[in-house]
Amino acid sequence: MKIIVGEGSCGLAAGAGKIHRILEKYIGQNSEDISLGVAGCIGMCFLEPIIDLYTENGLLRLVKVNEDNIGGLLRYLSGSDESSLSDLLISAGDAEFLEKQTRIALRNCGLINPEHIEDYLAAGGYQAVVKAVSLPPEDVIAEIKMSGLAGRGGAGFPTWFKWEAARKSSGDEKYLICNADEGDPGAFMDRAVIEGDPHSLIEGMLVAAYAIGCSKAYVYVRAEYPLAVKRLQTALDQASAAGFVGKNISGSGFSCEIAIKQGAGAFVCGEETALIESIEGHRGMPRLKPPYPAQVGLWGKPSNINNVETFANVPWIIQNSGSAFAALGTAGSKGTKVFAITGKVKRGGLVEIPMGSTLGEVIMDIGGGIRDGKRWKAVQLGGPSGGCVPASMADTVIDYAALCATGAIMGSGGMVVMDESTCMVAMARFFLDFTAKESCGKCVHCRIGTKRLLEILDRIVAGQGRQGDIDLLENLSLEVKAGSLCGLGQSAPNPVLTTIRYFRDEYEAHIQEKRCPAHECKALISYRINPLACTGCTLCARKCPVSAITGKVKEAHTIDEQKCIKCDRCRQVCKFSAVEIF
Repeated sequence: MKIIVGEGSCGLAAGAGKIHRILEKYIGQNSEDISLGVAGCIGMCFLEPIIDLYTENGLLRLVKVNEDNIGGLLRYLSGSDESSLSDLLISAGDAEFLEKQTRIALRNCGLINPEHIEDYLAAGGYQAVVKAVSLPPEDVIAEIKMSGLAGRGGAGFPTWFKWEAARKSSGDEKYLICNADEGDPGAFMDRAVIEGDPHSLIEGMLVAAYAIGCSKAYVYVRAEYPLAVKRLQTALDQASAAGFVGKNISGSGFSCEIAIKQGAGAFVCGEETALIESIEGHRGMPRLKPPYPAQVGLWGKPSNINNVETFANVPWIIQNSGSAFAALGTAGSKGTKVFAITGKVKRGGLVEIPMGSTLGEVIMDIGGGIRDGKRWKAVQLGGPSGGCVPASMADTVIDYAALCATGAIMGSGGMVVMDESTCMVAMARFFLDFTAKESCGKCVHCRIGTKRLLEILDRIVAGQGRQGDIDLLENLSLEVKAGSLCGLGQSAPNPVLTTIRYFRDEYEAHIQEKRCPAHECKALISYRINPLACTGCTLCARKCPVSAITGKVKEAHTIDEQKCIKCDRCRQVCKFSAVEIF
């Protein structure tokens, strides 16, 4: 029997490390016939810790395994009584989370040990690079062109075009860079690929390096991803020892070294020229374009930059053909796309679906719908650079053109789901606060414009909105978009523009009525106790951290609004729904 413990960052955060140690101790004391291994995140973050049992009868997937319920697993290991696993086995409904996906970039994640190159090789790893180096570089680029693969980092630029531009640039010295600086709130696709299948990234980079004619490559990854950095370095060491990285790869005469560059976590370094500045040891600030990196990039040499997901698709394309990849998706957006679905959805995690699927299919079918019986309100796509799409547009097709038409963008794949309790004005303010802080300050429109937008939103959520604020937000947003140097400033106003476009009534309620319809903005809400529902149990008074609630036992209580800090504790603990928000 083989036992695999899911030990991506999500699994470890949920306690997978403790479970691994318990199993290791048990196996060491009781059985030599059981092997224990690890894997990265399989994508079902909502069910972590996850344990896969590979038995003679097939796979048994156990979910939400913890120190309290692991006894059932240990009893099964002792006597092979499958009934002891009944409370741990994944449900048919949750199993659909994976069954409804098409996994290419994530094909190995959660299934192989990311620190054992033997597992990757057994899954067909490094065959793509061996095949690629036997072909002329032009043929490799042609295969990528046939696939229709577009950059998965956000812009959706044709991958083949960037590769060909770098290849045709003059000069013997060229560089390849992987952008793993994943900074969007709620996005963790690249981290999961590196933690769960680092060799697919390495192999994809090797194919690209061969195609453009470079011998030195970098993976630029944020230092906040320590597990990803560790596993990537281990994979690089193993690939080098096996002859897949370094000199004369597969006896072809092609050589390529790959190094890791850890960044400090600046969001602006997701922009390719700011990333280049950071690798060179400078402060991460964007350069004017043109010239583009394909002509003048790292240290002034021709360079090509793609993100993790883009490179992870490349080995599959080379092995299975560009036409097989292009058969998935829509006319203008080929293949699959990975999304990190988070927020108020029941099943949060990693989703890989063919382009052309709808937002509703991802959120309601794969994601299982909204938690706690609430109503789906909107989804933020593309992180701080994206926009809010209302639930009324659930039939929107997921491809670059269709999402752009909504005012949002595909982005790197963040998908934050919101329910009826989310204030859209506060949501826009949250993302503006992020981008204003992350602005590098190089250009005035971004440096000053995002701060002015944030100041207006601060006033509105504080109950101090003024007539004309909505028009001011729209006009200033358009100015910031038009005048900013790089993608950070050009896209920073998107959450503001889309929330005004689809939820203008909420802005008007905040400004004209001094009311937050979602009951989220503290300055615009108050707490009261319904005397007809209150039983005088005193629980709310005992839990109030500022003693703002008074009343006698078995008599209706009251809240002193002057003392109330609106922490919501009273409403949460009330068993009779007597505490109401106005």
